[in-house]
Amino acid sequence: MARGKLRIHLGAAPGVGKTYAMLSEAHRRVGRGTDCVVAFVEHHGRPRTEVMLHGLEQVPRRELEYRGALFPEMDLDAVLARRPQVALVDELAHTNVPGSRNAKRWQDVEELLAAGIDVVSTVNIQHLESLGDVVESITGVRQQETVPDEVVRRADQVELVDMTPEALRRRMAHGNVYQPDKVDAALSNYFRPGNLTALRELALLWVADRVDAYLTQYRSEHRVSRIWGSRERIVVGLTGGPEGRTLIRRGARLAEKGAGGEVLAVYIARSDGLTSASPKELALQRTLVEDLGGTFHHVVGDDIPAALLAFARGVNATQIVLGSSRRKTWQYIFGPGVGATVARDSGPDLDVHIVTHGQVAKGRGLPVARDARLGRSRRVWGWIAGVAGPPLLAALLSAVDLGLANDMLLFLALTVASALLGGLLPALASAAVGSLLLNYFYTPPLHRWTIADPKNIVAIVIFVAVGVAVASVVDLAARRTHQAARLRAESEILSFLAGNVLRGETGLEELLERVRETFGMESAALLERASDVEPWTCAGRVGRGRPVERPDQADVDMPVGDHMALALTGRVLPAEDRRVLAAFAAQAAVVLDRSRLQEEADRARTLAEGNRIRTALLAAVSHDLRTPLAGIKAAVTSLRSEDVEWSEEDRAELLEGIEEGADRLDHLVGNLLDMSRLQTGTVTPLIREIDLDEVVPMALGGVPEGSACLDVPETLPMVAVDPGLLERAVANLVENAVKYSPSGAPVLVAASALADRVELRVVDRGPGVPDEAKDRIFEPFQRHGDAPRGAGVGLGLAVARGFAEAMGGTLNAEDTPGGGLTMVLSLRAAASLPEPHPTAEPERQAS
Repeated sequence: MARGKLRIHLGAAPGVGKTYAMLSEAHRRVGRGTDCVVAFVEHHGRPRTEVMLHGLEQVPRRELEYRGALFPEMDLDAVLARRPQVALVDELAHTNVPGSRNAKRWQDVEELLAAGIDVVSTVNIQHLESLGDVVESITGVRQQETVPDEVVRRADQVELVDMTPEALRRRMAHGNVYQPDKVDAALSNYFRPGNLTALRELALLWVADRVDAYLTQYRSEHRVSRIWGSRERIVVGLTGGPEGRTLIRRGARLAEKGAGGEVLAVYIARSDGLTSASPKELALQRTLVEDLGGTFHHVVGDDIPAALLAFARGVNATQIVLGSSRRKTWQYIFGPGVGATVARDSGPDLDVHIVTHGQVAKGRGLPVARDARLGRSRRVWGWIAGVAGPPLLAALLSAVDLGLANDMLLFLALTVASALLGGLLPALASAAVGSLLLNYFYTPPLHRWTIADPKNIVAIVIFVAVGVAVASVVDLAARRTHQAARLRAESEILSFLAGNVLRGETGLEELLERVRETFGMESAALLERASDVEPWTCAGRVGRGRPVERPDQADVDMPVGDHMALALTGRVLPAEDRRVLAAFAAQAAVVLDRSRLQEEADRARTLAEGNRIRTALLAAVSHDLRTPLAGIKAAVTSLRSEDVEWSEEDRAELLEGIEEGADRLDHLVGNLLDMSRLQTGTVTPLIREIDLDEVVPMALGGVPEGSACLDVPETLPMVAVDPGLLERAVANLVENAVKYSPSGAPVLVAASALADRVELRVVDRGPGVPDEAKDRIFEPFQRHGDAPRGAGVGLGLAVARGFAEAMGGTLNAEDTPGGGLTMVLSLRAAASLPEPHPTAEPERQAS
């Protein structure tokens, strides 16, 4: 069955019109004859949105009961049974009520897509999981409901529903988003112009990145090599010289002139090794470009201008920044230089900036770079000198009689020149042609292929031998130079690879991307299998080339052991490059093993932590459970004894002892269960609006009368909490404070509002806690000072902080002025919630 398609309407904040746009799309599809139903859409009391539901088939919702209240949820089974072509599912990041099949609505959507049903949904930018910290730093509100970025990125279409902050605030003021009694609080808190502007920028940049990724994929699939200047990308070419830092800063300034500009610094290591690259300087330049928000790339290429242009076109760059040449004037006789060549070959779609610097024309410090392989142009000139040179020389000498010795020296010089230019074969050709011409034109008998004088035979043989010897020496020197250059290039790459390991860049995908960039391939993948009969699986892959399922499908495959291989697509690598590739492959296998070992270590650490907690739990409760149980047992044994006639007062006292012991057991077991839930991460609170004066008084029911006084004003704003968890947290705080307060000094429980928070303070006059121990008292199984073992297992404060953080609040300890300890429980005010009806859409539900 074909998987359904997902379309998401993405907005910067509630109220921009995502649901309205989704319903408008539904009406368009219904008008075209598409079978479209409303699986779940929440109009939040907005009249214009509610009107858009008219004329659309709605699947009845399923109501689930939780903590005495009914919550409507999408009936997933009903939608699957109805099986429409398109289903509308609002609020992708919504958390389902406990008792639902899935914990999150996006998981429901995944089931619909797997069933072949197209889905249209909505989500706000603040609900993306990766942006949680950024949104909290902007708005001060931590989003409890999130959706993994990958779910949104996998969507077939993402449509941005945009609105200016001023227009959204006008909608708010007119009552088109929230209820009138919440408008003022919303406009002054979450919907401030600065917040909305920042959220809007996040949404625009996120969509732009996704569009850019799609564009890159499209260009790769359609093999588009021409640059499309849809976004400013500045490639800075580095040589490893001191001018690199100037070029990087200039590139960063160019990128700042355009929104969303990127800087990509690239160092191209050529195989001849004749470049003045300083490893220390490259490391400094890498740090600089990363500090400026750019990326550093290391590429190997024999032809630096071609490699630089290929890299720039591969990343769809719009500008290249190069430094003015450091070569001296006389060195330009060997060629125009990298900058001039790049500018000449860049074409009309790629701008080249030549930046002056303090090292211009001061020399490279190394010989002029030449092709260690006696490149194509040198070989062509060698053959011209070796084949066409001797006849031209013979034609010139026909007009001048210099004698046989001088003629032979001139032909020998031409042979040496052919060897220097083209290597062994052109020199051999020059020696052969030259010897024939010497025999025919200059040795008696003339114009005949015979030699009369034996001395001339010796001369010609020596001439050929010298030519061959010189050509052999030149060719050997060229091969040795090439080998040295290759070894230097390989050492640079391996040093760079080792540096990545030392810097902690050990991610498999990062390493594969380095492999792909270094060898100029389309894709790189690490394949593995459990045994020779098992199919290959992909452990990691980067690039946009064709997918590779087996090593033999790749252009280049490098085995790593018996059951692992590095597979590359794009071109066939020469054999001499496979040595470096083998080092990369071995490192990739090490990285994969290390990541798996790290995962196993994390699991072992989790198990060890669990064992530690269980050991501490057993050690801590051994006495605390035994004491109340012993008291209960003694009291029950006494009551059942037939030897003693108990009075009514004695019987009542024994029963009271049993009740107190049972209460202590109940409290102890409750804390243990709560701590267990916190440790396993199963506490998912049901956030809703409530007044503190409805919860806090109930939390004081477990302390002796008169040991605590309450000061909670009725004018406080409502808080966004789970009432059950809040009651338990406050009860633990008050019980702890009463335990350490001196007789006659009741604990004060007071509440006040501060900005978009409500603070609840539990103040005692006990001995207090030193500053260095304030954080430690919130750890499990911790008792401060000389607290007796019977005072509890030390879980009350740990449970209270865990519940507070689960509700999006904080719990901290402060000194009480005049002596004692104050516990400060900070909670979110309900007005700071981004959604209008938290009771209809709980942020998290308790299990």
